[in-house]
Amino acid sequence: MDSEKFSCSICLDLLKDPVTIPCGHNYCMDCIKTHWDEEDQRGIHSCPQCRKTFIPRPVLEKNILLAELVEELKKTGLQAAPADHCYAGPEDVACDVCTGRKLKATKSCLVCPASYCEKHLQPHYEAPPLQKHKLVNPSKNLQQLICSRHDEVMKIFCRTDQQSICYLCLMDEHKGHETVSAAAERAEKQKELEVSRQQIQQRIQDGEKDVKLLQQEVEAINGSADKAVEDSEKIFTVLIRLIQKRSSDVKQQIRSQQETEVSRVKELQEKLEQEITELKRKDGELEQLSHTEDHNQFLHNYPSLSALSESTHSSRINIRPLRYFEDVTAAVSETRNKLQDILTEKWTNISLAVTDVHVLLSEPEPEPESRDDFLKYSTEITLDPNTANTYLLLSEGIRKVTVMNQQQSYSSHPDRFTYYDQVLSRESLTGRCYWEVEWRGRFVHVAVAYKNISRDRGSYECGFGLNNKSWSLQCGTNSYTFQHNKVKTPVSGPPSSRLGVYLDHRAGILSFYSVSETMTLLHRVQTTFTQPLYAGLWLGSETTAEFMK
Repeated sequence: MDSEKFSCSICLDLLKDPVTIPCGHNYCMDCIKTHWDEEDQRGIHSCPQCRKTFIPRPVLEKNILLAELVEELKKTGLQAAPADHCYAGPEDVACDVCTGRKLKATKSCLVCPASYCEKHLQPHYEAPPLQKHKLVNPSKNLQQLICSRHDEVMKIFCRTDQQSICYLCLMDEHKGHETVSAAAERAEKQKELEVSRQQIQQRIQDGEKDVKLLQQEVEAINGSADKAVEDSEKIFTVLIRLIQKRSSDVKQQIRSQQETEVSRVKELQEKLEQEITELKRKDGELEQLSHTEDHNQFLHNYPSLSALSESTHSSRINIRPLRYFEDVTAAVSETRNKLQDILTEKWTNISLAVTDVHVLLSEPEPEPESRDDFLKYSTEITLDPNTANTYLLLSEGIRKVTVMNQQQSYSSHPDRFTYYDQVLSRESLTGRCYWEVEWRGRFVHVAVAYKNISRDRGSYECGFGLNNKSWSLQCGTNSYTFQHNKVKTPVSGPPSSRLGVYLDHRAGILSFYSVSETMTLLHRVQTTFTQPLYAGLWLGSETTAEFMK
């Protein structure tokens, strides 16, 4: 007899104190009471199975006959209904023998082939013919273990075709092939599996170590960045306070000098006004004396009235053509310009120091191949007038430079080249950059250099390529020469009026190209750049060069 017929559909166990409700279904008394207690607030009570409703709530009475039947059946071996988790779900292998709601299979038989729950598996343990059957863990794919041609269990592995076969296959299409038992092949593959597992476990351990190391690096980066921000803020705060103090000092000094000078001028002004008043009074007395008709009286009074006191000031106020405090503004402006130049130069170094923080070493990016690839890194270059030799004329939005016969009216600047006809770019170059130079004339050096290259008038080493701070490709009408630190290297290549320069600052790569319908590599440098670079031009007489947009 099926235990489900004597089970409560609420708790799925054998009925305890069974009661029969008006619709005829049976439940444990406690189970149905709990169910109806939850429905009390609705005022309608229903059967959990057929959903029939009852108003009012039925009175429950124990079904004595059913209770006695359950007890008797317990004594004769009827087991409690399996717990819900014993039934097969969608992902489980179900017993092929169970009817109705199927239980989970505990084993599958390769000979039968079928899957069995614990109850229906018992004959395989008890019946001698069935004890010889091969039992395996429950499998949904038993048919994959059965030969589709001969309907036999596949116990042999063909190494020639790398597939499982049955003993009949061995006599047929696999005759003469290298075969072993499935168990032997499994043992061999098991060894390989263990090796693979060891490798995987080792990689897991290595990965976990790397993850831990990376976490430590994250913490170190965060800590270092936080400290750098804090220290930078302190330093800039000190600088700002210093500038504010100097601003206050200048303001106070100007006001003090203003007060002193205004006081001096006003004091002189007051004395002058008093003297004018006295002179006006004297003039009035003299005018009155001039109208005196008595000659003797005129002569008697004249000596005392005609005597003039000494003037308290020179006969003329000597006022210089003063600019007053305009010179102060000029001095402050000069200081501002120098600070801006310093901050601009140092800012590049600071920015480079920040961007050079690389914890992980990544694979270098491949160099561009076509001109379109190079143009992805195109950098617009403009020239710095403060570096241009006085015989150079800048034009075309300070991208073009021409050698002139007469000096240009440039102001004095410490960055100016005074020995050779050279000029540097305003932009500092880091990362990956590409630019092109169009030129015509006798010759041009297309170069890159550090900002601190020499500008000394008497120094031969201030020329591009004549020191360890610059790299230069000299381009003539029919020849090329590369120079660095006074070492010259002849370069062959097609003549061109347009040259391309590619820089990968971080990788230390500097390449020069002849640009026409195609790009031809002229020379390539592999080194280590320690500072930001600036594009440079050194022109021969009657030569013009332009950085192209």
